[in-house]
Amino acid sequence: MDLKKLITTVGLIVALAGGTLLQKACYPSVLPYPRENGTIEVLFSQTDNCSDRLEDLLSNAQGIKTALYDLDYEKVIDLLNQKSADLLIDEDNYFGMGQEIKGSGLMHNKFWIFYDINGTDYIATGSLNPTKRGFLMNDNNLVIISSKYLKANYEDEFNELQSKGKDLPTIYQKIIFNNNLLENYFCPDDNCEEKVLVTLKKARNSIYFMDFSFTSDPIGDYLISEKDKLDIKGVFEEQQAKSQKSYTEYYKMLDNNMNVRFDGNKYNMHHKVFIIDNQTVITGSYNPTKGGNERNDENILIIHDKRIAKEFLKEFERVWELAKTNYLN
Repeated sequence: MDLKKLITTVGLIVALAGGTLLQKACYPSVLPYPRENGTIEVLFSQTDNCSDRLEDLLSNAQGIKTALYDLDYEKVIDLLNQKSADLLIDEDNYFGMGQEIKGSGLMHNKFWIFYDINGTDYIATGSLNPTKRGFLMNDNNLVIISSKYLKANYEDEFNELQSKGKDLPTIYQKIIFNNNLLENYFCPDDNCEEKVLVTLKKARNSIYFMDFSFTSDPIGDYLISEKDKLDIKGVFEEQQAKSQKSYTEYYKMLDNNMNVRFDGNKYNMHHKVFIIDNQTVITGSYNPTKGGNERNDENILIIHDKRIAKEFLKEFERVWELAKTNYLN
């Protein structure tokens, strides 16, 4: 076929497909990852004032969208009302404000989209529920990023939750942010368990974790298989692990002589964090559990940035030092 006929044929196919072929050709996953520069800020509830920072973001926003599992902090509630924020909240904690989200699993997100009055938009996510316990008692993290690509991802997820639409893969799953790879996924759409495993399997030296709930056999079994090759340390939330005794990964790891501990916070160690080779961090709302992967609405960030990893490592070391050792009961 000569070039003219080829061009005509391709044009006809595109026209008949309503542009679908062209759209698929332009889908970000088949092109070089989009690039941008911006800021990443990390806060921890026991060492930073997360409530003040969140209130600053709320006060400076001209528009707010947020999807939350839980909410009871009065200052945050007042600001959400003042700003006429778009709020989605899980049915377990719905109290008449915003839109109640019902489903077979939990709407377990803790994410925010801030449209700032100064023109820089932010997303925020992590393990932090804006509650008195979340801010003042539990161990939590909050990650704040200025990114138009992440904003687009979280807007799509918010709209999907709000309209009860079909689960669709995340558009910008990988971006180059400040010259570092940054990944973003949502459960159950993107199979977060698989994404975590893929990242863990790239470890060459160490994996440290701190998880509120950890019952994923695929992730747990992989860590056990690597216990003699890598420096692996982990902190489990004590109350949660004991309540899940028949299926938590804690006792399996302990039986395999792994370096794991129960947390030392009398309230809750609520992180959902993996730190790989001191240069990559996985965080978000996703606990490594079957429910977290297959039923709940969740989100994760995989941040390949040594500076951010260093901040999470400092928090891990704090939690590790407070944790209890050799608990068999």
